[in-house]
Amino acid sequence: MRTIPLSQTGIEVSALCLGSTNFGSKCSEAESFALLDQYYDAGGRFVDTANNYSHWAPGCQGGEAETVIGHWLQQRNCRSQIFLATKVGFDSGDVPRGLRAAQIVDECEKSLRRLGVDTIDLYYAHKDDRDTPLEETLEAFSGLLKAGKVRFVGASNYPAWRLAEAQAVSAGHSLVPYCCIQQRFTYLRPKAGASFGPQLAANEDLLEYVQAKQLTMLAYTPLLHGAYTREDRDVPEQYQNEDGRVRLQTLRQVAAELGATANQVVYAWMLQQTPPILPILGVSTSQQLQENLGALDYTLNPDQLQRLNEASA
Repeated sequence: MRTIPLSQTGIEVSALCLGSTNFGSKCSEAESFALLDQYYDAGGRFVDTANNYSHWAPGCQGGEAETVIGHWLQQRNCRSQIFLATKVGFDSGDVPRGLRAAQIVDECEKSLRRLGVDTIDLYYAHKDDRDTPLEETLEAFSGLLKAGKVRFVGASNYPAWRLAEAQAVSAGHSLVPYCCIQQRFTYLRPKAGASFGPQLAANEDLLEYVQAKQLTMLAYTPLLHGAYTREDRDVPEQYQNEDGRVRLQTLRQVAAELGATANQVVYAWMLQQTPPILPILGVSTSQQLQENLGALDYTLNPDQLQRLNEASA
């Protein structure tokens, strides 16, 4: 698998990151191990999780995905080869939502234990916390960095102006900056006023900001839970407008030209943005993962890339 730079960190990461939302919940430990093995065998070395995955699933309370990944790392003895990301900030079980300093430190320790590691490569602020001063949050992350418990810090579900404000606070107080942003993003564009609850979709402001600052953006829910290809899945209501119809038609035309699936073209399109947008693979079967990995076999020509970029109502 090819790699791409993670912003200006000097680190190269796998172009496709394996998400773990379903590990230990929808997918059993054995099924999760099989997906991790398949990804690893394909050359993938970037695994993404969170301290709250998947507290919403029946019988789960959060921490299940980290625990499964920790067991896999131990059994496969491959920790040194994996770039490992996890998150803090959303509520989970008896842990409230927020980014208070004590909460960040406590949850980091829990994640380290569940993962069975000494250091987290990339630790995200999972959700912007307007009730906690940015200085407090960033000082806590900086303390973890100095203690060797995290290597890099990222943001998720932040609007562009808050991300810019956080970067200014980091620069002004000599604190660790956010090196990247993980946001809800796909080829279709949400219609005006669309809401995704506590999740935040990337908008033009954020896209322009990360481009100007050469920050890597990682995209979660990039395939809209199968809506691009599955007949039993409708495009979410937030994307159902004329703009979405035109872009979906263009996407399918390009996929037919390439002999690829619409899902694969979504990933190829993301990776050919400037800077590349790095997809998080949210899979639960080997077939889904194989299709996702196949996206790396396709390159959009300039005409196809332009048509996809400019498709609009």
